[in-house]
Amino acid sequence: MHASDIAVNVPTVTVHDPVAQAVRVMAVSRLPGLIVVDERSRPLMVLPGTQVLRLVVPSAYQEDPALARAVDEPHADRFWLESGDLTVGDCAPRRPVKPVTARADATLLEVAALMARLHSPLVAVVDAGGALLGAVTLERLITSLAVFGATPGDG
Repeated sequence: MHASDIAVNVPTVTVHDPVAQAVRVMAVSRLPGLIVVDERSRPLMVLPGTQVLRLVVPSAYQEDPALARAVDEPHADRFWLESGDLTVGDCAPRRPVKPVTARADATLLEVAALMARLHSPLVAVVDAGGALLGAVTLERLITSLAVFGATPGDG
């Protein structure tokens, strides 16, 4: 099997989208992360869910757990809405990060190795020109391996 065989269409965001909208896209689509694309649908970034959290959690709270503990529960439950007008680009990592991508003809082993090496539960599957074709999620990969792969003891 190849990456394109198990890739699914996923909603994407751009650097111009509000952070709150990006979080909603991830939540509604039950994605383990987000793919940020350019105007030609080429992946700029693949952000695992933990990195998406970094977009919405103010850095002061990330750096000082005591400060986060001091916020009352009603406000703590709505912290992510404080991002206001900030865009994905405003909050994205400052140093350029190569997006986690795999060619359409990559094997499942190649995709699994990529996910493991880069700690990413989401891989953008791209065509020869780098345009997004779909994505492989960790859940989809594991399910494909378990359902379609050989069982232990098969020879």
